[in-house]
Amino acid sequence: MSRSSAEGEQAGQGGQGVPNSLAHRVPDLGAMELLLAVARLGSLGGAARELGITQPAASSRVRSMERQLGVALVDRSPRGSRLTDAGVLVTDWARRIVEAAEAFDAGAQALRDRRDSRLRVAASMTIAEYLLPGWLVALRTQLPDTAVSLLAGNSATVAARLLADEADLGFVEGVSVPAGLDSAVIAHDRLIVVTAPGHPWARRRRPLEAAELAATPLILREKGSGTRQVLDAALGGLARPLIELSSTTAVKAAAVSGAGPSVLSELAVGEELTTRRLVSVPLADVTLARDLRAVWPTGHRPTGPARQLLSLTRV
Repeated sequence: MSRSSAEGEQAGQGGQGVPNSLAHRVPDLGAMELLLAVARLGSLGGAARELGITQPAASSRVRSMERQLGVALVDRSPRGSRLTDAGVLVTDWARRIVEAAEAFDAGAQALRDRRDSRLRVAASMTIAEYLLPGWLVALRTQLPDTAVSLLAGNSATVAARLLADEADLGFVEGVSVPAGLDSAVIAHDRLIVVTAPGHPWARRRRPLEAAELAATPLILREKGSGTRQVLDAALGGLARPLIELSSTTAVKAAAVSGAGPSVLSELAVGEELTTRRLVSVPLADVTLARDLRAVWPTGHRPTGPARQLLSLTRV
């Protein structure tokens, strides 16, 4: 086997990449920073201390750079370290590369700062009204300089906003993950049947059966909402709307007024149940449990403030 073939095989086995690649031929930034420090300080030991490495490690790095380039860069003596003529040239080139790397790093930091300066959240109504306020207060203590905007809508609207790059993180309540989105379960919820105390269902002795629920006109959220999706799935799409409203608060107010029975998140009616403005009606043969999910476009896991908010919501 020829020497070049053997070297190529060894490079491949060692994970070094293709020998003719630029990364294989050009020293890394750490080596260049070391050479610049030697040129400035006139001492390999001083350069090592400035960069926080040992002098043997610095000597090894210089030797490795010299082998890589095929030229001597530093003359070492008891009086200090002096660049060779080739070392002076290489140092000048290295300075330009390090300055370009510093500009690159500053630009990347500016991009991160711009990303971290705002957070756009889209959430379905129950989560937006009853869970997100607490999460956002906690986020504010961690990221006080991040401006947060919240769009509340149904689950279909949340999905559309994310896919149109109009939100950085979303929260939905439906029975499935909208197409084009990845998700993580962040909480659990249960829908319950509620009615005003004066309604006949408030005094019934036996649990309500699914057939009777499906046959009764209800105050409901609009189609496309997570609450409606769960109810339609449980009743086989047979839920009958008496009134369709686009917010949980509006549905709850209509139920409290005595307009009719409704199906709402247990999270949304805790106070009304405690004060007896609404009464929970037990169900006999239907389960209305659901997962609450954080969602984001497939393959684009949240970063920056969106990731920080996600970490605050986990069950």
